Amino acid sequence: MKLFYHIFLWLMRAGFYLASFFNKKARLWIKGRVLLFPKIKKDLKHVEGRIVWMHAASLGEYEQGKPVLRKILNEHPDITPVISFFSPSGYEVIKKKNEFPHVYYLPLDSLLNVQQWMHLVRPSLVLWVKYEYWYFFLKGIQKRNIPLIMVSGIYRRNQPFFKWYGGLYREMLDAFTHFFVQNDSSRRYLSTLVDKSRISMSGDTRCDRVIEIAEGFAPIPTIEKFCRNKTIIVCGSTWEEDEEVWAHYINKNKDIRFIVAPHEIDSSHIRNVKERFTNSIAYSELRDGKEAPDEINCLVIDNIGMLSKLYHYADITYVGGGFGDSGLHNILEAAVYGKPVIFGPVFYKNFEAEEMIDTGGAITITTALELEHTVDNLLSNKDLLNKTGNAARTYIYKNAGAADKIVCYIREQKLLG
Repeated sequence: MKLFYHIFLWLMRAGFYLASFFNKKARLWIKGRVLLFPKIKKDLKHVEGRIVWMHAASLGEYEQGKPVLRKILNEHPDITPVISFFSPSGYEVIKKKNEFPHVYYLPLDSLLNVQQWMHLVRPSLVLWVKYEYWYFFLKGIQKRNIPLIMVSGIYRRNQPFFKWYGGLYREMLDAFTHFFVQNDSSRRYLSTLVDKSRISMSGDTRCDRVIEIAEGFAPIPTIEKFCRNKTIIVCGSTWEEDEEVWAHYINKNKDIRFIVAPHEIDSSHIRNVKERFTNSIAYSELRDGKEAPDEINCLVIDNIGMLSKLYHYADITYVGGGFGDSGLHNILEAAVYGKPVIFGPVFYKNFEAEEMIDTGGAITITTALELEHTVDNLLSNKDLLNKTGNAARTYIYKNAGAADKIVCYIREQKLLG
């Protein structure tokens, strides 16, 4: 199986190099790893004391791990955090935010890269967020007897761990000191491969993170001017399929103001979105205090990092991804504001979507006609609107506290002394 893994890594590297000629993300993936180790050596040369390394595949996983990392730093202010990303969509955003000084791309998995990384980073504790399993890195951590914690893990029957060909994946599980999983089904599946004493059901740290964001909300003047006390619908993380479903309703209802935040914000897609929604304007066009003309009813967000705040302004929220292969995006950052959450039919990977539907805080739709009926029904029935929104918020606060459980374990086991 290791031979196939080596082939997979080689094909991955080759694929990124080929794609870099015409794909911006692939170029960033390659460029970000050039002279990576000299940079880490220079940055960490004078760092003394313990280092906690947190790895996140992308931006969403970073947001899941951040509450845990923050709480660790509150208890141990002398610790230096090092954060790694595999994806440019996570690294590029967080590097610009400058929330933590030591943020890097994770090198491609290999024995040599692991040796160099571990020599330079020398972590006392590793937090591995949700998924993305790299054999040589995980075994390298295990070999050095460094505590390794899985944060907000999710395990399903269709994952390689539970297949006849998943021996290499099952071996990777041995590297973890403890698993904190999001739900009971994950605990049950994982317990068939790992001793139950190494598994705890903590819930989803994203609940802690979205509460933190919502309670620290700061107004966005440009958005406030656009809303103008109108009925507001925010559509977040939309793909083309989502935008097709919304097109007729947005173009027809000129008295409602819509905020659409596409998942992809390259110039060609933003142009297509504006063409689809006939009375729209891009957020970047409203700089320097400029207000949208009266006939504009759709604001298209052409930046990254604002979405979690935009949901604050909504009367109704819609979260994209539920009409395509990518699957549903994060519904928790919409629900925390106490607004109804609507999404498409592809949510089988999102247990929180199923639970929120059951508790009455979310609604799934399958067609544009069903979407329009659902939205009209909510807007015409204030009691239903408020009841659905309150159920969404209640779900978030009821499931908070995962980060505290993880930090409590680290404290009790004295993993940081």
